[in-house]
Amino acid sequence: MHSTDPASLTTLEALAAYLAAAFESGDAASLAEAFATAARAEGTAHLAAAAGLPQLELRHAFVSGEMSMGTTLAIMKVIDLHMPGAAH
Repeated sequence: MHSTDPASLTTLEALAAYLAAAFESGDAASLAEAFATAARAEGTAHLAAAAGLPQLELRHAFVSGEMSMGTTLAIMKVIDLHMPGAAH
């Protein structure tokens, strides 16, 4: 996975696609890099709202790389629902 400018991740859809690609890579380093980028992205505010999580809590989880199972599942549900072309 290549480095992405957090400024390009302003929408929920853009952030969902970016994080989905990181999850799908199966590479822990890529996922950690994606989380660090997401922590600085404007779209994280939209993701937190859609997942029902406090924004600061989600940003902290992204920075630290430490997420509860509940947080991870909430994020993954939102990503799945907001993927371009997803049929839900």
